[in-house]
Amino acid sequence: QVQLVESGGGLVQTGGSLRLSCVASGRTFSSYGMGWFRQAPGKEREFVAAAHWSGGSTYYADSVKGRFTISRDNAKNTVYLQMNSLKPEDTAVYYCAAGWRKIATFRGGYDDWGQGTQVTVSS
Repeated sequence: QVQLVESGGGLVQTGGSLRLSCVASGRTFSSYGMGWFRQAPGKEREFVAAAHWSGGSTYYADSVKGRFTISRDNAKNTVYLQMNSLKPEDTAVYYCAAGWRKIATFRGGYDDWGQGTQVTVSS
């Protein structure tokens, strides 16, 4: 099990940028596939991006492709989500997730979740 703490959310105008961070506890971070999900009010939690534990492969939802970038620093036990060209429809609580030697684009592919960080994009 790994504990995850997200940060970096906030209020930004349309077209702006934010960088989310997720710090993981434990010494085996480099063996976890990491994902970002988001949940808007009244909607299901949806996949945003994922990074293979080696950092060699990344995956994105079509809605964020070309605007968001996931990256990880295994030396710092941290995964990032750089969000550019933000839109009001990106407004949601963003969650970090970890899966032991797994990489997935669906919720069930992850074992551990953070508490989330709010991102609000004003029009």
